[in-house]
Amino acid sequence: MSQGTFKVPIPKNEPVLNYAPGSPEKKNLKAALAKARGEVADIPMYIGSERVKTDSKHSLRPPHDHQHILGHFHEGDASHVSLAINAALGAREAWVNMAWEHRASIFLKAADLIAGPYRARLNAATMLGQSKSAYQAEIDSACELIDFLRYNVYYMTQIYEQQPESSPGIWNRLEQRPLEGFVFALTPFNFTAIAGNLPASAALMGNTIVWKPAYSQIFAAHVIMEIFLEAGVPDGVINLIYVNGPVAGDIIFNHPDFAGIHFTGSTGVFQHIWKTIGQNIHKYKGYPRIVGETGGKDFILAHKSADAKALATAIIRGAFEYQGQKCSAASRAYIPQNLWEEVKGYLLEDTKTIKMGGVEDFSNFFNAVIDEKSFDKIVKYIDAAKESDMVEVLAGGKYDKSKGYFIEPTILVSKDPMYVTMCEEIFGPVITIYVYQQERFEETLALVDTTSPYALTGAIFSQDRYAIELASKKLTHAAGNFYINDKPTGAVVGQQPFGGSRASGTNDKAGSLLNLLRWVSPRTIKETFVPAKDYRYPFLGEE
Repeated sequence: MSQGTFKVPIPKNEPVLNYAPGSPEKKNLKAALAKARGEVADIPMYIGSERVKTDSKHSLRPPHDHQHILGHFHEGDASHVSLAINAALGAREAWVNMAWEHRASIFLKAADLIAGPYRARLNAATMLGQSKSAYQAEIDSACELIDFLRYNVYYMTQIYEQQPESSPGIWNRLEQRPLEGFVFALTPFNFTAIAGNLPASAALMGNTIVWKPAYSQIFAAHVIMEIFLEAGVPDGVINLIYVNGPVAGDIIFNHPDFAGIHFTGSTGVFQHIWKTIGQNIHKYKGYPRIVGETGGKDFILAHKSADAKALATAIIRGAFEYQGQKCSAASRAYIPQNLWEEVKGYLLEDTKTIKMGGVEDFSNFFNAVIDEKSFDKIVKYIDAAKESDMVEVLAGGKYDKSKGYFIEPTILVSKDPMYVTMCEEIFGPVITIYVYQQERFEETLALVDTTSPYALTGAIFSQDRYAIELASKKLTHAAGNFYINDKPTGAVVGQQPFGGSRASGTNDKAGSLLNLLRWVSPRTIKETFVPAKDYRYPFLGEE
């Protein structure tokens, strides 16, 4: 068998296409949108080598046009969860024993497929299924997923290269074993890149996967699965199922071969999963890896020296890109009194120009929220704010779900820094502003740090370096991703590894070497070339 020490291609962030009028990428994407809208997809589950269809079919509809049917997916039950686990365990030995460079090649090919022939199709599926604009889809389902795949391969080689020192006569080695069992990937609706990365990162390290996406992301998830299969992922390595969450959990978290969960979703669900795993810990062969990124109540804090226009732009982009449905979206802002009138003017000016509608019209900055349940939840916060004596609705506040789940970008101004929308995660296009006396900057730092249980992202705006340094220190544990003079969203793989602590998750930093380390179990090997043949040590001899 031939051998070599292989170096993988050095990754670079995938360039973001701009979809300008007349550009080839815009033409291709428009065609892909028209094709997807003109068909009714029939979407199976992928279990082992089978494309599984059932008698339980559910429709997939664009959130911005819920009367239109994009397709139907076949919902599974407990039996399909068991089949997927068995398929993963059955594929494990061959996948574990495949040389790492071949695993690398598969996922590098998947990245190239997305960058090339699948780019328009995957972006179109994300736009239609999740109501994302062309730009938001491009940075997500194309660029970020490509970056995850390429950078993860590079990080994998760095992990394998880490080796211990050896004393004379000894050779110490460190090998990274996949986890003993299967990994459960539970993925969210809002980012196609996350939906692809959570199963792929663990699989790259030699694990086999049961993958359950959010129902509202299935339209793009099945395209990802087709890409993985075309790239050469063997049958059974990644098994894609559409099963109710509690049904899947009941089977998976009681299985002795459950080895870990890779999760992005709500804090409540993650805490319930953690509790369930703890209660079942005696059932497992090992201690499962629990990796999760959950919610956020992300902040923008402005110092009295901040640039008012840059601050206002960060609020608009940070709070309202993808309708605020990012765990990193700006949801609360603290603005000093001396800047407020100027910032308010910019915010009112900008919100008047935001155009809302379907994703097929590329002039729309703003689209629909994901579904009726989310719509109703967000509207309750808005309606309560309208009735409160402590809150002013500065902009937006209107909504309509007759054609799509549309909620205007809404800016609230609260007199109470502990008002409910300053504290609770809303996950929608609502930001609440608290105006503070500029001389109370340090008090406001403490307020920012203690208002929310979350600690995902946050930003400081200031032109005073002492203020920036103070905020960086006082807010050390308030955000896993901290931004200086920038919006608290838009982390890039390879540049800003992403994740938060406190109630926001385990902070295992997706898009970094740290995350991949969670999916391996190291083994140390010590080899002695000339072993001792006498049990006696020199100290035993007398003078």
